Amino acid sequence: MSWSIDHLPAVLSLIGRHVYLAGLPLLLGLLVAVPLGWLARRYRVLYPLLIAGTGLLYTIPSLALFILMPLFIGTRILDPVNVVVAMTIYTVALLVRTVADGLGAVPDSVNQAATAMGFGRVRRLFMVELPLAVPVISAGLRVAAVSNVSIVSVAAIIGVPQLGSLFTDGFRRNFMEPILVGVVACVLLALVFDLAIIAGTRLITPWQRTRRAA
Repeated sequence: MSWSIDHLPAVLSLIGRHVYLAGLPLLLGLLVAVPLGWLARRYRVLYPLLIAGTGLLYTIPSLALFILMPLFIGTRILDPVNVVVAMTIYTVALLVRTVADGLGAVPDSVNQAATAMGFGRVRRLFMVELPLAVPVISAGLRVAAVSNVSIVSVAAIIGVPQLGSLFTDGFRRNFMEPILVGVVACVLLALVFDLAIIAGTRLITPWQRTRRAA
């Protein structure tokens, strides 16, 4: 435990970097996945193309994607932007189907009622469909959050500092304490992300609390 105490500032810095590299892509991926999921749900001919196409993105090995990013976006190999873009791609791959399924779970009667009240497609999407789809989307977002926290660690192999750096440092020196600290920190960080998403979901869906109370 002496190593942990002596290196606490460095560990906290790595946690901050890990939060950035795993959290920002979660938000960016959601912003991209919502319109893609809506298109997949709105136009049946696009559904298999978008779902299968984005799903295939998740099969790309993370290390290969981190290394290839500079070829596509013109950055340097150690630029954290490579990790952010790659993790955004993985997030989109996980969330497009979730968004499409969430929107598909909204009852047709609700959509018809909204249309009868004069709601256009865009207004209905943001004021009716998305709010009702939040619980389903939230479940997918929780999976993506845990996945991001895990995959980001691989970026330590190419020299991008975050909690994965504790793993490479420990393996290089055959010293277990940094590795254990990294594992515990990743687990706790994934738990914090998960709890934050749950809290956010409850905050923006108060009718769910009312339903459970009833």
